[in-house]
Amino acid sequence: MNTIHVDVVSAEESIFSGEARFVALPGEAGELGIYPRHTPLITRIKAGSVRIEMADGGEEFVFVAGGILEVQPDCVTVLSDTAIRGKDLDDEKANEARQAAEEAMKNAKTDLDLAKASSELAIMAAQISALRRYRGKK
Repeated sequence: MNTIHVDVVSAEESIFSGEARFVALPGEAGELGIYPRHTPLITRIKAGSVRIEMADGGEEFVFVAGGILEVQPDCVTVLSDTAIRGKDLDDEKANEARQAAEEAMKNAKTDLDLAKASSELAIMAAQISALRRYRGKK
């Protein structure tokens, strides 16, 4: 079977390491799909879900809050400050964080405050979307 090694790493820990048949994730310019022997690539990724189709046919989902993707013909590496396994996503916490970001946007006094709150809101929206996709696959 043709596989590619995948590593998903956050600032705190290795989230996933294993063999996969396919990886899909949100690239900066659109959705990326990676199969074994993919052309080498380095790019930024947006907040969203990384879907890993494992060698045994199972799937693993990981939420990333943006980061860097490196693709080599036999290895995919996803580096993100924040990465959360799909099974560890918490709907209640994500919705509370989204509401806090919306409130921060309303109360922003400077352009910098508004930009920070807007960025946080986008990340929380992506996390909630990833959570729904993960829950829908179970």
